[in-house]
This record gives sequence, C-alpha cells and structure tokens, in this order.
Amino acid sequence: MGDEAVPFDDRGLAYGDGLFETVLVRDGQPVLWQAHMARLARGADRLGLPMPAAETLNALPGRAEGGLQVLKLLLTRGSGGRGYAVPDTPRPRLRWRFTPFAPMPRRWREGVHVRLCHLRLGHQPLLAGIKHLNRLENVLARREWQAPEIAEGLLRDQQDRLVEATSMNLVWRRHGRLETPSLTACGVEGTLLSTLREHLPIHACDAGIDALVEAEAAWVLNSVQGAWPLARLDDAQGGCLKRWSMGTEHRQLQRHAQALLGYPASALGEA
Repeated sequence: MGDEAVPFDDRGLAYGDGLFETVLVRDGQPVLWQAHMARLARGADRLGLPMPAAETLNALPGRAEGGLQVLKLLLTRGSGGRGYAVPDTPRPRLRWRFTPFAPMPRRWREGVHVRLCHLRLGHQPLLAGIKHLNRLENVLARREWQAPEIAEGLLRDQQDRLVEATSMNLVWRRHGRLETPSLTACGVEGTLLSTLREHLPIHACDAGIDALVEAEAAWVLNSVQGAWPLARLDDAQGGCLKRWSMGTEHRQLQRHAQALLGYPASALGEA
C-alpha cells in the first residue's frame, strides 16, 4: 500500500469514487485523529464503502518521521464493476503518503487577504459534509487567482449563500455571535470546525456576503493550518469589500484552535 501505483481501472481514479483525509501528525501522534476517523466512517457509510480495519488505520501515523508531517489517506472503492455500476463485493484500496509540513505563523498573527470566487457550488445533500474525491469545483475555483497575496477564495452556492473556502471552513463573529455556514446541501465539514463546535457556541446558518461585511472578526480554518483571521476581503473582481484590524476579538477562537492542534499560543503574538 502506501505509495504503490494505482491501477488504471481504480474507481477513485476513473470516477472519484472514494474519500480522503488530511491529518496533521506531530512526532508520530495524529492530531484530531478520532474526528478524522469519524468523518471517514461517515463518508464510507454514505458511499457504501467498507472501512479498512481499525488496526490498519491506527497504525499509520506511527510510520511518520519526527516533527510535523501531514498524512494524506486515500480510500477508493478499488477496481471492478461495469461502468458506473459498483462491484457486488467491493475491495477498497487504501493509499497514504507523509509530507513534511511547516505552518505559517505570520498568517496567524497578521491575518490573510481573501477573495470571493465566481464559481458557485452545486447542491448535493447526499455528499454534503463528507470529504469525497470529487473536488473539481474546488479545483476550478482555485484556478481563478494566481496573486500570491491572496491566501484563499470564498465559495458560495447557487443562491449566493456562503459555504466555505476552497480548502478551509469559514467562521465569523457578528454582533458578538459566532456563526458558520450551514453545510447541509454542499461543502465539507472540517474536523477542526466540528471539534471547535464542541467547545464554542458556533451557530450554523444560511447567510450571504453581507454577514461577513457586518462581522467584527472572521476566520478561515482547517485541521492542518489552524485558524487564519481575515484581514481583507475582496469581491471576485478584486474590489475591497472589508478590512479588519487584528485585535482581541480575533484571538479567542484562535487560542482554542491552537490548543486543539498543539500550536503555541505565543505564535499569535500573545504572552
């Protein structure tokens, strides 16, 4: 397994018929591992994929070298079936790879510049929340900009409701209330977001771009990079919609995220 070649007839390659997880590993210890495995299991149940044995999955993080690594897991339905028809007895294929990782503390401290994307996400409630291999919408959205100062693009659905960033979730504080887009129709439920919601009152809602313009603070976040506060939001044409100054209102959520991922609070510029 590991980096072995994937056969031409693998259904993940041919149809995106599978799932993936991207896990931060610190000195051989996976971060938010139970949340990642729970999401993988939800996705497998949704797609009708047998899960790999728990002992196989649990042994993988220990293969990492020291320091920070990112473990990417790919689980496909394997080979077989005719066309889109799935095989009667699937034989899932598990692949993985470790990549050295270095976080970007400057983005934690100073915030990031993001923009709206032209692309609108389609609705498919059956796939909403899970991390399936069909990510062409995200790929097309990421092609919309090349400017290095833009850290992320924000995605909306066909009704112009906020959903997520291209590779991160979105949270904002408006009128003192933490909010995040509803992910019942599309989008990925990130493991950092789901874990933060166990510790903080983050309310899922349907909201348009006005919610961000009204927000006192906002963040994009995932389980590898942590929480980046937004410093500037542009529209899809590059016009500035909002600027935020970094202040104490940005730090509470970040402190929780840092603690969950094992990053130091001092990296936020705090004592």
